[in-house]
Amino acid sequence: MSLVRAGPIELMTFDGDVTLYDDGGSLNDLSAVIPRILRLLSNGTKIGIVTAAGYTDARRYHERLSGLLEAVQASDMPAMLKENLVVMGGEANYLFKFSAGDPERLKMVPRKDWMLDEMMLWQEEDVTELLDVAELALKDCVKNLRLEAQIIRKDRAVGIIPRPLQKFSREALEETVLVTHKILEMSAVGRRLPFCAFNGGNDVFVDIGDKSWGVRACQNFFNGIDASKTLHVGDQFLSAGSNDFKARLACTTAWVANPSETVQLLDEISELDGMLDRKNR
Repeated sequence: MSLVRAGPIELMTFDGDVTLYDDGGSLNDLSAVIPRILRLLSNGTKIGIVTAAGYTDARRYHERLSGLLEAVQASDMPAMLKENLVVMGGEANYLFKFSAGDPERLKMVPRKDWMLDEMMLWQEEDVTELLDVAELALKDCVKNLRLEAQIIRKDRAVGIIPRPLQKFSREALEETVLVTHKILEMSAVGRRLPFCAFNGGNDVFVDIGDKSWGVRACQNFFNGIDASKTLHVGDQFLSAGSNDFKARLACTTAWVANPSETVQLLDEISELDGMLDRKNR
């Protein structure tokens, strides 16, 4: 409320799972959140979807966000406003910008065009070393907790997912996050390089960077939007294993429990905006 009263919110960032769509789901064309995001874009608000999903292929993001991307494509808003929609993947590792001319409606932005100066100092050797340490920690947890799991190693992340037809218990997920986070925190490379270890609901992943870096990179990409003009919306804000928590370092945050609460939040912001407009007139 204080953000809106201080002036228009210039940038809103959103988590994906459980914030914009159900856990493990996608943003289809029936989602009630889509017209609300279109309204924000039409009013000039920049939109960033800052997600842990780390893909280098725009097609994978289109699969998760097709309803929104195609709705933006079909809208009659000016092209410059459409291009105010970005997707930050892998917490803070891959930036895609809306592109009407691409079949996936997204185009990858070169890192040099959006990375913060501090991020430029991250060494690839440190990235590899941190992921190596994290992978060993995860393997130990799989062995000690007798988890039916497989290791997934990506370019900027490593994690465990359940084997087919298996499901991890919440306690096993939380224990794995706590142990892995502590091992990384105590390592030399973990003190040099930011990381995020989190519980994804039925998996555990370690990413390079975290959502504070992802949100700040979005602010930087849009010509330095101030933290006081930014709102991040997410569902994971507990300090242990919750990847939205770090976003609190970058801006004001709103904690929701499901996509319906996101819709309610956006409606309240719109209503408050309208009340302030009428008062100012």
